[in-house]
Amino acid sequence: MPGLETDSLPATLSALLSEEQRQTVAEAPREKRLEALAAALSRPESEVLQKLSAAAGLDIASNLETDPEARGLLPARLVHEYQIIPIKFAAPGSVPPFPLPLHAQPLHLAAAWLPDDNMTDWLRTFTPRPLIWHLAVAERVHQLIIENFGVGSGSLDDSDESYIAPEAQKETEEVVDEDAAVVRFVTDVISQAIEDQATDIHFEPQEGQLRIRYRVDGLLVPVPVPENLLRFQDAIISRLKIMARMNISEKRLPQDGRINFKAHGIVLDIRVSTVPTIYAESISLRLLNQKKEAYTMDRLGMSAEEQSQITSILDYPHGIILVTGPTGSGKSTSLNAFLRKINSTDLRIITIEDPIEYEVPGVNQMQVRPEIGLTFADALRHVLRQDPDVIMVGEIRDKDTAEIAIRASLTGHLVFSTLHTNDAPGAITRLVDMGIEPFLVASAIELVIAQRLVRRLCPQCAKPAPITKVKLLENLAILGCDAKEAEGMETLQSPVGCDRCRGTGYRGRIGIFEIFRLNDEMHELVLKRESTRTLADCARKHGMRTLGQSGWEKVKAGHTTFDEVLRVITVTEK
Repeated sequence: MPGLETDSLPATLSALLSEEQRQTVAEAPREKRLEALAAALSRPESEVLQKLSAAAGLDIASNLETDPEARGLLPARLVHEYQIIPIKFAAPGSVPPFPLPLHAQPLHLAAAWLPDDNMTDWLRTFTPRPLIWHLAVAERVHQLIIENFGVGSGSLDDSDESYIAPEAQKETEEVVDEDAAVVRFVTDVISQAIEDQATDIHFEPQEGQLRIRYRVDGLLVPVPVPENLLRFQDAIISRLKIMARMNISEKRLPQDGRINFKAHGIVLDIRVSTVPTIYAESISLRLLNQKKEAYTMDRLGMSAEEQSQITSILDYPHGIILVTGPTGSGKSTSLNAFLRKINSTDLRIITIEDPIEYEVPGVNQMQVRPEIGLTFADALRHVLRQDPDVIMVGEIRDKDTAEIAIRASLTGHLVFSTLHTNDAPGAITRLVDMGIEPFLVASAIELVIAQRLVRRLCPQCAKPAPITKVKLLENLAILGCDAKEAEGMETLQSPVGCDRCRGTGYRGRIGIFEIFRLNDEMHELVLKRESTRTLADCARKHGMRTLGQSGWEKVKAGHTTFDEVLRVITVTEK
C-alpha cells in the first residue's frame, strides 16, 4: 500500500518545499507535522491533509470512534509515541460473506501522520491482524489517545516492558525506573494542559483515586488518567512539591511555591498551592505567561463602538479607569491591551501586579511581595515618587490602596486598576463602602468596564438551529433586552461538535462588556450615596449597554450562544 514504506513526504509535496522546510517538518513531533507542513506551504491544515492523503493513497477518517476491542492490543507507550489509535471502520460493502476469525480481521488505525516501517514492525510484535491505515486530524487522534489511555499513560505504562519508546531506547534502564516515570508523567500532565490552553491544573486525592482536572475556557474538565495512577499518588505529590521547592516532609500545613517550567520551547511561570485533605495533599497549579502573544482590543471581542468609547478616555492625562468582574473574567488581559494601546516613548508607565501575567516592552513592571511588606498600597506610595505618567495597579483590595490610587489620579496621573464587583455601576458603591468620600470617587473615576468571558462557537462546526419565539422572548427578557429584538429571528448559531473542537462545539473565548461613564446627573447620584440599582438605571437611560445586551449582540453575530451568556451573567441579575 502506498505510504507504508517511509514517513517522509510524498514526492509531489516534497518538491514544493525547500531543504530547510523539509527538515523542519521531519523534526516536528508526529502530532505537529501536519501543522508544520501547512505552515511551510502557507495553506490551511484541512487542505494540506487532503493533499497528503491523496499523495500517500490513504483515506481520511472523520468522526473517529475508538475500537474498544482493539484497545488492549497496543501498549500505551507505543500509542503515545506514534500518535495512532485503533478505530471502528466499516466501508460500504466491506462485510465478508462469512465472519472472519478475530486474528484475521483487519485492524483499522487512525494516525496523525504517515506510517513508516518502524511503526508497522512494532505493531506486528503485538498483533498479527492485517493493518489498514487512515489519516486523521492530529488533535482528534491525540484527544482519543488521552480519553482511552489517560494523560501521561505512556510514562506510567507497565503493561508491557518489551516496548521501549524510541526516545528512551538509549536509556533502557530509565524506562522501568519509577522515579523517572513519575517525572515524565508530571511533565506530560503540564504539557497537555498547555496544549488544551488550561489556566489551572488540580491534583485532587479522593477515596480510591487521584483525580486530575484542568480549567479550560473557565470550566473545570476531568482529565482521563491511567488506571494505575493511584499507585504513584505519593510520588506525584512529592515530585510537584520538589519542583516548587516546598518542604516535602511537611504534610499538615498549606504551602505555596512556584515552578519555572520549560518544555517544547515554552516557558511557564507556575504558581503552586497545597492544602492538606483527608486523603492526601490537594495541589493546585496556576499556569501563567503561557501566551506570549498579547491580546489587542479587537481580539478581546470589543466592537468598534466599545473601542471608541474606551480609546477616548485612554487619551486623558489623569483619572481612574477600572475593570471589574470575578476571578478569571479577563480583567488583567484587558488592562494589558489598554497599556499596549497607549504605550509610547513619551510616557513613563509603571505597573504593580500580583502576579505579572504579561510582559509589556518598555513598561516598568513591579511584582508585589506581601511576605516582605511590599503590598499594593506600599508599592503605590513608592511608585508616585518615580515620576510616572500612567500607573497600573493590579487590584484595589482595601481602603488604603483605593485612597492612594484616587489621590494619584487627582494629582495628574492616569491610573488603571481592577475591582471585584458584579457590574460596572457597582464599582462606585464598592469604593464608597470602602470608606472613600463620594466626592473623591465622583471626581476621580472616568470609566468603569465590567466584563465576562463566554466560550466562542467553533467556526468549523457551528450550524444555524431553529429557535422558538417563546424561548427567544424568554431569553431576551432575562438578558434585559427589548422584545423587538426577536422580530425576524428564526435561527441562531448553535454548537455541534467536531474533531477540531474535540466534540465540545466551542473553541476559545470572547469577551462581553458593560461600559459605564459618569455624567453630571450620575455625579449627583454618587454624591447622594445612591444605590447601585439607581446608578445602573440612570446609566441605561443615558445609553449604557448592559452585559446582557452585549451578550445578545455576540449571540446575534453567531459568536456564542444564549446558554453561554446566561451561564456567566445570570448570577448578577437583580
